[in-house]
Amino acid sequence: MEDVLTSDQRPLVLFAPGAGAGSASDWMRAWRNRLTTIGPVETLDYPYRLAGRKAPDKLPVLIAAHRQALAAARARHAAVTHVVLAGKSMGGRVGCHVANEEPVDALVCLGYPLRSPSGAVRDEVLLALRTPILFVQGTRDPLCPLDALAAVRARMTARSELLIVEGGNHSLDVPRGRAGRASGRKLPGIEEAPQEASDARVLRTITAFVLGTMTMTGRVGGSTDAG
Repeated sequence: MEDVLTSDQRPLVLFAPGAGAGSASDWMRAWRNRLTTIGPVETLDYPYRLAGRKAPDKLPVLIAAHRQALAAARARHAAVTHVVLAGKSMGGRVGCHVANEEPVDALVCLGYPLRSPSGAVRDEVLLALRTPILFVQGTRDPLCPLDALAAVRARMTARSELLIVEGGNHSLDVPRGRAGRASGRKLPGIEEAPQEASDARVLRTITAFVLGTMTMTGRVGGSTDAG
């Protein structure tokens, strides 16, 4: 990506955690390190985590905290002109709400929680979006059945892309051997590292999506699937 964009064009990535987790979790730290290949990465923790509580705050509180973190991140990176909101599960969903209130360039949702714990499909915020969005979804994720997501994407106005992680769960963890088959790459005599291969594929797709969004002009709406 740096071969195409200069250092001051690389986007700021604000990366939000899922419910019950904080920015210091192993999963968040690993993905923060990967995302730094795209641009400077800032993370946030929601008020309930900062207060040591387990149950997430109500949605308006989460949105307000996310917007405050975005404003602070923008102030720290005043020279950066592009902003990407990335998030795991709840962090991605809250980011979508923020994108409907604040100007950002792209959304990256790692394990979007389309289905609520009660089973309701939470699609209102997605249907209201105008910001390009990438969904990264595992086939074993009960919170986002792929057929339900396809139905929502067909109704969305925002441009959307989908990367399917074969065998992935809600945290995009894959069974041994599944990632190599999904990526179509296997070197004879070399033992696969399935999770590493899957994570690398996800990062390549995020990078291509962000780069495409940064350089795109004159395109509104539509949806595609990432390979």
